[in-house]
Amino acid sequence: MHFKSSHIRQFWFILIISVGLNGFVNAQISQQEKAALLDFHQRMAGENWKNAWNLEEDVLSWEGVKVKDGKVVEINLFNNGLVGVLPESIGQLKNLTHLNLAFNSITGELPKQLIQLSSLKVLKLEMNRIKGELSESIGQLENLEELTAFNNFLTGNIPESLGSLKNLKVLNLSSNNLKGQIPNSLGSLSKLESLGLFENALEGNIPSEMGKLSNLKELVLANNRLGGAIPIEFGQLASLKILQIQNNRFESFNSLRLMNTKELLAFDHDAGADFNFDFDNPNKDKTRMVDTKFEDDDIDNK
Repeated sequence: MHFKSSHIRQFWFILIISVGLNGFVNAQISQQEKAALLDFHQRMAGENWKNAWNLEEDVLSWEGVKVKDGKVVEINLFNNGLVGVLPESIGQLKNLTHLNLAFNSITGELPKQLIQLSSLKVLKLEMNRIKGELSESIGQLENLEELTAFNNFLTGNIPESLGSLKNLKVLNLSSNNLKGQIPNSLGSLSKLESLGLFENALEGNIPSEMGKLSNLKELVLANNRLGGAIPIEFGQLASLKILQIQNNRFESFNSLRLMNTKELLAFDHDAGADFNFDFDNPNKDKTRMVDTKFEDDDIDNK
């Protein structure tokens, strides 16, 4: 069977146009999602952002917005001059997997509609001025792998429901005004690699369940009001590289002797001079996580 060259050219032309139109259609987002983005832009003083959105252009050109298959899957507006309270309409962006709003001037409480983002894997809210309590409903974000909200004004207790986030690898709620005890449920986070609760008002004993965190590499609990004895189960934390527990109210550090401290890269405590621990890492004086201050010139010191 033979085809004329003109027919072949016509075939390829139609195919190219079809693919192009399909890509154009896929690039469009629903009116609901676009409305949510426009509301977000208005409520967060978008006209003053460092990298402003040109609302006359296609959504694909908007800074920090990623669209896949016609759905908004990522918003990354790190250090972009956002000001104001997160709008309830953010819950309409149900396909988001990444939301990074760190290092801005976001105020007010987190909207309860945030839990509607059921596909969310990464939620970064650090270095803002967010207040209020973390809702127990946050445990419904079952796909969450990273939750960072350090250096805000969060209050209340750490939600027990965080223990339901079985995919969580990073949890950092340091430098807030959290109180109460560390929930036992955090011991269920089998994939957790980094836990930062530094500089809050946490009290009570460290849960023994935390000894189950076999993948934990960083544990930062310094500058709280934790008491009692260091759990003997700490000896089971085989992956631990950074442990910082200084400036608390512990009554006994004896369990630390059961730990393989030679594997630690940073170990900050105030157990006393009679506790002599060995380190494999010769650079003992390198910057510790707990000593690092995250500051930005555009954000007033807290």
